[in-house]
Amino acid sequence: MLQDILMILIGLIIGAIIGFVAARTMMKKYLKKNPPINEKMIEAMMSSMGRKPSQKQVNQVMKQMNHYM
Repeated sequence: MLQDILMILIGLIIGAIIGFVAARTMMKKYLKKNPPINEKMIEAMMSSMGRKPSQKQVNQVMKQMNHYM
């Protein structure tokens, strides 16, 4: 009886760990393939703040965004 409960708990813990790792890997692949922000969005954001960004500034922002992904 106790052994059955322990096996169920161990199975649930292992399943949760495997599920977490699989979901994390899939999300990383998805975000790498379909980034949530692109250069045109950064340009539009900076332009809406009242400044015309140079390509160097846009590249710096993109580099920072990719660094944290």
